[in-house]
Amino acid sequence: MSSMSNYEVRPAKLSDAKAIAEIHASSSRAAFKALFPGEQSPAVPADMGLAYWRDAIEFSEPQVFVAIDDAGEVVGFVGFDRSRDKKTPNTTGEIWAIYAAPSHWGKGVGLALWDAAREGLLEEECNKVTLWIPLGNERALRFHDLAGFKREMTGIKTVPVGSVKVEEIRLKRDLS
Repeated sequence: MSSMSNYEVRPAKLSDAKAIAEIHASSSRAAFKALFPGEQSPAVPADMGLAYWRDAIEFSEPQVFVAIDDAGEVVGFVGFDRSRDKKTPNTTGEIWAIYAAPSHWGKGVGLALWDAAREGLLEEECNKVTLWIPLGNERALRFHDLAGFKREMTGIKTVPVGSVKVEEIRLKRDLS
């Protein structure tokens, strides 16, 4: 993957929380619709809404960065920090969330956000990074495959998303 990008990436400000929550909701709906055609798309859980992202930005848990387009609009975000998985070394980071506005899919936002998260995790002295992705989310899986992540076939869990249960797989890669 090339690191060329037309997006500025910077740490999120509290004033970005609304745009982040909106991108999270719209991108989640679009991805869910692709995964489960005909199913009612669940709302983003209330605990992941505006209040969640305000707290994350204020307390840097996780660290949140935003991608800004040429018009100065927030078009994507990434949240990253130490891994939340049990029995993981302190040197393992995790991408907690990485989302781009659906109107910007395939335009380099994800790459710009991944590059920023990678740099941030290296600054935190992490040497590996993981993330969880729904097994059927081919777009996200392809993106992370191209970014050098490897699927851990022993790292699969089932999580409820509204009335549907979704299998997620953990992906991992070295940061070096």
